[in-house]
Amino acid sequence: MIRPALAPLGRYIATVETSKHRMFQFLETTILPDHMLIAIAINEPAILSVLSSKFHVVWALKAGGTLEDRPRYNKSLCLDPFPFPTHTDSQKTQLRSLGEQLDAHRKAQQAAHPKLTLTAMYNVLEKLRAGDRIEGKDKEIYDQGLIGILRDLHDQIDAATAAAYGWPADLSDDDILHRLVALNHERAEEEARGIIRWLRPEYQNPKGVQATKGKQVEADLGMVDKIEKAPWPKTLPEQISAVQSALRDMGEATPDQIARRFQRARAASVQPLLESLAALGQAEVTQGGRYAM
Repeated sequence: MIRPALAPLGRYIATVETSKHRMFQFLETTILPDHMLIAIAINEPAILSVLSSKFHVVWALKAGGTLEDRPRYNKSLCLDPFPFPTHTDSQKTQLRSLGEQLDAHRKAQQAAHPKLTLTAMYNVLEKLRAGDRIEGKDKEIYDQGLIGILRDLHDQIDAATAAAYGWPADLSDDDILHRLVALNHERAEEEARGIIRWLRPEYQNPKGVQATKGKQVEADLGMVDKIEKAPWPKTLPEQISAVQSALRDMGEATPDQIARRFQRARAASVQPLLESLAALGQAEVTQGGRYAM
């Protein structure tokens, strides 16, 4: 599925599935993503800006899971239900410019300093924002990565994204999550009426056909549900297969989240199936009673 989606593009947005810092960048389509890379088949820099903003990062940290001590980005939980802003033409132009600047800045500094990594740059950026002293090796990274400029670009992206949503720029993380969840529910109601805000309409809906009901993914502070549910299988082997398939699709989930993907399924019935998959080494237990593939 990914090759046809990438074919018309010269580049696409990508992020590492498990990473200390949530960073998005453009990759050339000659680079095919492996299983540890989340590929988003879009070459729009305005989308890169929004994904790089604190609004999406806060959402992804809440909706996604963890692997050991590192946040994990699960596409079905972090990206699919995320409600992007509806921006004006001028706002989109600004977001495009900032997205291009962010991507170009990081790549230029890494090209000039081949040993400089994105993780190192964002480690220092995190310390800079915390008001820590930048010295020693960190000072070298600060100078090589021009971290002051990187910080300014992210601050501008956050402000531009807030403006696109029509929200204050100084919202707390909790306020951001509640507003995004409320907006997600509004979008779910729209899509139930067949109104879909395509991110890449020329590929996703080239004929401009009105969408059918039941496509939106709804979220509640990380609790994700699909409106259209599959029947719960009757036999145990089929149930195990269905749970395994759902977990593979979601990346990480609780028994309740998986149960809500099926008609008449209960978390109490899903829990032992997940435990069996974990015992067989086909799933792993993560924090908060969640399971991951």
